[in-house]
Amino acid sequence: MSDTPDLPDGYEFSADTARVDVDRVHRWLSTDAYWAVGRPREKHEQAMAGSLNFGVYERTSGEQVAYARVVTDQALFAWLADVYVDPSVRGKGVGTALVCRIRDHLKPYGLRRMLLATEDAHGVYEKAGFRPLEHPDRWMLHSLG
Repeated sequence: MSDTPDLPDGYEFSADTARVDVDRVHRWLSTDAYWAVGRPREKHEQAMAGSLNFGVYERTSGEQVAYARVVTDQALFAWLADVYVDPSVRGKGVGTALVCRIRDHLKPYGLRRMLLATEDAHGVYEKAGFRPLEHPDRWMLHSLG
């Protein structure tokens, strides 16, 4: 899509789950992501197994610098989750480029909506086309755990 920002030079996007550095991603999320602090490794692996997984990698070393996953029925709905950018590359546009590439990757499914929750990254997601819920009073939450 023409409104997809370029990744910084030297970085590449991948939708290949086999490339995900599971140890690194689990460490990021379980120790530094407010929504996942303390997440057990087994739960992390279970979540990955039920999701589409995406990453951004340093082209030369192959080192992973960002991660996100999407839970979807691949027909109508998607939930963008666990978006994380390594602190060493924050502020370079990696997060926005990652989210836009995920959006573009999902486009062929013809989904009606993709949701996410964020405490502090609204600006990143707005650049990718996300906006506040139009009718938040229609949504309900059931906390199961």
